[in-house]
Amino acid sequence: MQIAIPTERSSGERRIAATPDTVKKLLASGHTVTVERGAGRWAALPDEHFAAAGATLADDFATTVANAQLVLKVRAPEAAEIAALPEGCAVLAHFDAWRYPHFALLNARRISAYALERIPRITRAQSMDILSSQANIAGYRAVLLATQYYPRFMPMFMTAAGTVKPAKVLILGAGVAGLQAIATAKRLGAVVEVFDVRPATREQVESLGAKFIEVELTAEEKASLENLGGYAREMSADYQARQSTLIAKHATQADIVISTAQIPGKAAPVLITTDTVAAMKAGSVIIDLAVDTGGNCPLSRADEVITSENGVIIVGHGNLPALVAADASAMYARNLLTFMGLLADKEGCYAPKLDDEIIVATRICADGQTLASDLLAQAAPTSQPELADATA
Repeated sequence: MQIAIPTERSSGERRIAATPDTVKKLLASGHTVTVERGAGRWAALPDEHFAAAGATLADDFATTVANAQLVLKVRAPEAAEIAALPEGCAVLAHFDAWRYPHFALLNARRISAYALERIPRITRAQSMDILSSQANIAGYRAVLLATQYYPRFMPMFMTAAGTVKPAKVLILGAGVAGLQAIATAKRLGAVVEVFDVRPATREQVESLGAKFIEVELTAEEKASLENLGGYAREMSADYQARQSTLIAKHATQADIVISTAQIPGKAAPVLITTDTVAAMKAGSVIIDLAVDTGGNCPLSRADEVITSENGVIIVGHGNLPALVAADASAMYARNLLTFMGLLADKEGCYAPKLDDEIIVATRICADGQTLASDLLAQAAPTSQPELADATA
């Protein structure tokens, strides 16, 4: 296959979908690879490293993707990029499919789209799971970002001038990002408390040295939380009321709150209410990792830092993995390389395994149609789509 790796054009995106190491492996499998010049500069991957790996370098997006059968991206293509893609090619990316606005444009050009955030959480897909690899980085970076705004020390300090108490950190959500945030905060000497709707996460939380806090569950709620496939789910109004009371109690005692809770395909749940923020201490910090899907705090704003009237600092950075672009790119690129094993035959030709459950879950567009039933309503065009000019 002819494979293209263009520069990411989304605002603030510093990652790249391939590395010289994965390029070498693609070439060894019989593929040809074109990389747009400058695509890896923010990830500490200069052009000469890709050239040394055997990739062809191209000067712009249109030249990079010309004749490509497969395009590897971090973010889903924007309208102008779609206009430059070859008809009938395939694109691998994080599409954020339930909010993606350009299905009509993809279908008009008969582009096959693979939304990698829809990879199921099954054992054999772990090495392809872009959400887990990038969430791991986000959890780590969230704690470091909190230290940037928190006006005190994280660990306990005993000095001649007196003793400084350790910071108290509350982490909402014990998924991949939350667990990494726990580990990082503990390494920095903080006292850590963790909330998650899933009681099964208690053991992982406590193994990292944090205290698990939970809402008392009814028998029906316990049953509904079983077999969730690794994801949280939306809970009843009664549970949410009890949850809000519990979180408010612990958040008002915390110095730092790191909120990671998201529900696939839905807006993020509100966990930190405006009343809770109003009761928090001056100088305390909220890092809202769910800001891109609405935020766990209604005061969060994407890519903004806001200080409430009572002095609480609310940080809504929408793309923390991009702040650790080198390692984030390396992990993402390895995820894609593994996934591509389901797309190519022994001769290296594009031949997706259409009966594979991973392909079924991720293949959202092909042959001019939107395939995922949950996306059909938003994918239906209201008029003949117009393609934007090709991206320079």
